[in-house]
Amino acid sequence: MTTHSKRVYTLQELAEHTGGTVLGNGEIKLSGVGTLAGAKSHQVSFLTNIKYKKQLLSTEAGAVILNEKLADACPVSGLIHDNPHVAFAQVAQLFDTTPKPALGIAETAIIASSAVIGSDVSIGDNVVIEDNVVLGDNVTICANTVIGKGTQIGEGSTLFAHVTVYHDVIIGKRVTIHSQTVIGAAGFGYANDKGTWLPIPQTGSVQIGDDSQIGASSTIDRGALDDTIVGKNVIIDNQVQVGHNCIIGDHACICGATGIAGSCHIGKYVVIGGGCGVNGHISICDNVQVTGYTMIAQDITEPGVYSSGQPAMTNREWRKVTIRTKQIDDLFSRVKALEKR
Repeated sequence: MTTHSKRVYTLQELAEHTGGTVLGNGEIKLSGVGTLAGAKSHQVSFLTNIKYKKQLLSTEAGAVILNEKLADACPVSGLIHDNPHVAFAQVAQLFDTTPKPALGIAETAIIASSAVIGSDVSIGDNVVIEDNVVLGDNVTICANTVIGKGTQIGEGSTLFAHVTVYHDVIIGKRVTIHSQTVIGAAGFGYANDKGTWLPIPQTGSVQIGDDSQIGASSTIDRGALDDTIVGKNVIIDNQVQVGHNCIIGDHACICGATGIAGSCHIGKYVVIGGGCGVNGHISICDNVQVTGYTMIAQDITEPGVYSSGQPAMTNREWRKVTIRTKQIDDLFSRVKALEKR
C-alpha cells in the first residue's frame, strides 16, 4: 500500500528531519512512501529486515532508508539512519494524508449544557456529550460517539466513530481511540449465591495516560473499587480485552486478540504478542516480551522472552507429536522402573 501527498521534500530535508545522513543525491524530490517492491521514483521506502534485501536490489524507489551496514547494497539514493524503522515512521508522518475526521461542531451533536468544551474542538454528527464532561483544546470526537457523564479528555486527543466512553473516565493528552472501542464498561465481577450470579457494582473507573493509542473494537473495563490504569504511550491493538483493575505500565504494547483478565499488573516496556491469554491476578515485570498465542498462568519476575503454544507443522508431524506426547507418562514410568533395577 502506498500513500501520496501534495507535500514534496528533498532527501536532504528528510535526513535533517530524522537525524540521518544522505547517501547519493540529496536534492532528489520525494512526495510519498511505499514498499521496496512497489515504490516509484517519487517515493521513499525503507529496509529493516534482511529478508527483503533482494527487493532492495531491484527497487524503483527514489530513495531508501536503511542502516550503514546495508549502504553498499543500495542501488538508489539512501537515507542512512541508526534506526531505519523509526526514521521511516517520522517520514511517513510528514506524508500522511489521513483527512481530519471531524471539523467544527455538527448541528446534530447533543452536548449537555454543563459540559466544558475547549477551543478548536471538533464534534461530529450524532455525538452525545453527557453532563459535566470536560474536553480539552483540539479534541476531536467523531460521529456517533458517546461520552459518559463526568469524563475528562485531554487536549489533542481523537476518538473515532462509534466509540463509547462510560462515566467518569479520565483520558490523557494526545490519546487516539479507534472505532467501536468501549472504555469503562462494567468489569466482570459477580458473586455466586447458591447457583445464582449476583452482579457486583463496579465503582472504580479507567485512567488512560498521555500519548496512548487504542485500536478498534477493544474493551477496557472499569475497576471494581480502584481504577483500571493504562500508562503513558501504551499501544493497544484491535480486539484486545483488558479486565477490571488491571494496571498496564508506560510504553507497553499489547497486540491484537489478546485477553487480559482482571487485576493483572503489567510492567513498563512489556510487549505481549497477538492472541495471548493472561490469567487474573498475574504480575509481569518490566522489559518482558511474550510471543504470540502464549498462555501466562503465573507471575513473570525476570525480564526476557517467554513463549508457550506450538508452532504450525504438517498434519503428519503433528499427529506423531501428539501420539508421542500421550506416551510420555508411560515412558516416564518405564524409565523409573529401569532406574530401580
